[in-house]
Amino acid sequence: MATSSHSSALPGAGRGTNHSLPGVGEIGCRQSPSADLPARRCRTGGGCSSLASRFAAEKRVSLFLCPPFLPSLRLLLRAPPPRGRRREWGGRAEGAAAEPPVCQCVCPSLLHCLPPPLPRLPSPPRTAQPPDRNFMNKNQKPVLTGQRFKTRKRDEKEKFEPTVFRDTIVQGLNEAGSDLEAIAKFLDATGSRLDYRRYADTLFDILVAGSMLAPGGTRIDDNDKTKMTNHCVFFADEDHDAIRNYAQVFNKLIRRYKYLEKAFEDEIKKLLLFLKAFTETEQTKLAMLSGILLANGTLPATILTSLFTDNIVKEGIAASFAVKLFKAWMAEKDANSVTSALRKANLDKRLLELFPANRQNVDHFAKYFTEAGLKELSDFLRVQQSLGTRKELQKELQERLSQECPIKEVVLYVKEEMKRNELPEPAVIGLLWTCVMNAVEWNKKEELVAEQALKHLKQYAPLLAVFSTQGQSELILLQKVQEYCYDNIHFMKAFQKIVVLFYKADVLSEEAILKWYKEAHVAKGKSVFLDQMKKFVEWLQNAEEESESEGEEN
Repeated sequence: MATSSHSSALPGAGRGTNHSLPGVGEIGCRQSPSADLPARRCRTGGGCSSLASRFAAEKRVSLFLCPPFLPSLRLLLRAPPPRGRRREWGGRAEGAAAEPPVCQCVCPSLLHCLPPPLPRLPSPPRTAQPPDRNFMNKNQKPVLTGQRFKTRKRDEKEKFEPTVFRDTIVQGLNEAGSDLEAIAKFLDATGSRLDYRRYADTLFDILVAGSMLAPGGTRIDDNDKTKMTNHCVFFADEDHDAIRNYAQVFNKLIRRYKYLEKAFEDEIKKLLLFLKAFTETEQTKLAMLSGILLANGTLPATILTSLFTDNIVKEGIAASFAVKLFKAWMAEKDANSVTSALRKANLDKRLLELFPANRQNVDHFAKYFTEAGLKELSDFLRVQQSLGTRKELQKELQERLSQECPIKEVVLYVKEEMKRNELPEPAVIGLLWTCVMNAVEWNKKEELVAEQALKHLKQYAPLLAVFSTQGQSELILLQKVQEYCYDNIHFMKAFQKIVVLFYKADVLSEEAILKWYKEAHVAKGKSVFLDQMKKFVEWLQNAEEESESEGEEN
């Protein structure tokens, strides 16, 4: 019988009860072992398949479907259920009783094949989901319309209010009065409440000029006396001691708040550019203050570069201001501190720029500063100018000696340069020695370099003799020879031979040699060179005694 053969071929056929009705096709439904459901016949008479058995086993449907339903069933089984969850039919929540799917459009008799629907179980109460601990996936809370988001404190920009700062400083200075100690204490205490770093320009404008300054040096609050103070540098007495007391206020303030040092330097540079807007008395007080602070080291000498601006140079303000500044500086320290500071700041060669272009010469500078009582600076400038001239002379001499020019031509050239630039002989003899020793490439062997040096110096001894006619020139030449032999170790043993050569060539006199031996030698290699010269000096002394005795006999 076909029915029995077909039902035996289906999976699970032995576990269910198949029912046959006369006049109807093959079995369409069977009872599921997990549910007590009555079996029905399929009206279409279609045979069941293994796909229907699989659907019944996986989806808990107790039926075998007819062939017309199979294509839709394949599409249904092709889509896998979501990962981690079972397929939910009809929108039921997980855990609720699921109803088997029904496809009425494919098989009209399918409803007769289905078992009666199971009663719907009540859904379990929804449990609160645990809060998501991931900050990025956290749901945003609802925000009310018009709510302002709080800005981080570091992102908040403070308003720039120099007038409020000015009012506070002016009020404090007026309350302190003319007592500079009280002013210093007020500035020290106020620094913890006010932002000195941000309003440094306003602070120093008030301490120097009494009010805020506009670009160019004009006072912003000149018409409003309530926003100005008379307790400042410009309203102080035009006296060195009074200005020194105000300088102490600046020193205490900068030592207390170190970050104000650069701001104060920039402030003085700015004030020097505004000199044209100040009165002569105010210029004098500012010059005295700057000179005192330069002497104390509170300000660097580089602030003087502001004096080289064209608008104040052409008016003659730069030169007169510099004279007052240098006087105050030298009143605190000596001239050497001034010259050394100018040299470190590379301003020693720019002093002529204090005058207009048609007056930038050494004679005018020397006359102007000498009449002002600053002869030390005029002499310093002459020395600096002579150093520049010496470098040019040394360069030209080096070139002439390398070309082996005749000694007579070299002598004429050097004498002309000495006369034109007013160079003394002691300054020239050192240049000649350096140029002569640099004109040849010396042997590396110590035993050969002495012979080479004597041969070379014998050739240029007449040149050195022309410019060593003074005792000071001879001593300088001896010292140069000593330093050169010490610096070049191959010449250590040749020192005595070089001195003897110069003595025989009338470059050095015995008086100069004896004076060098007793007191005028330098420290470099002193013990070695004095030991070398000991026998020669004894011979010179004996020869001098013999000549004196012969003179007495005659």
